[in-house]
Amino acid sequence: MKILVDADACPVKEEIYKVAWRHEIPVTIVSNSPIRIPAHPLLDRVVVSDGFDAADDRIAERADAASICITADILLADRCLKAGAVVIAPNGKPFTHSSIGAAIATRAIMADLRAGGDQVGGPPPFGKNDRSRFLQALDEAIVRLKRGR
Repeated sequence: MKILVDADACPVKEEIYKVAWRHEIPVTIVSNSPIRIPAHPLLDRVVVSDGFDAADDRIAERADAASICITADILLADRCLKAGAVVIAPNGKPFTHSSIGAAIATRAIMADLRAGGDQVGGPPPFGKNDRSRFLQALDEAIVRLKRGR
């Protein structure tokens, strides 16, 4: 089992480390620029080029049925789900095969609105409830994978 983190804008890295240490699961932090991580044998930092989707490509290539992927990127979530991984957004909401289609469609609609000049808001601010929901979702995903889904 492993945890793959789309780390450039991930607000829950510290939480991931703590849960991973408790369960003794390796974590790979993937980013386009160096990110400081604690010195720990279970943590690995991978810095990829700043090329378009380089971090996403690295994560998707390593995602499999024994992976938990942490990302807010809907298209990366779709790629990881197709590889068999469990995918959780930093706010704790899981991406699933049944929800990813609607998420991709909503993303496309919002992109069209922005391209047309419409002012659309971004996601709500990240808060304590999101952090708590994430911790619970990550712990549940680990327990499920340990039990064989």
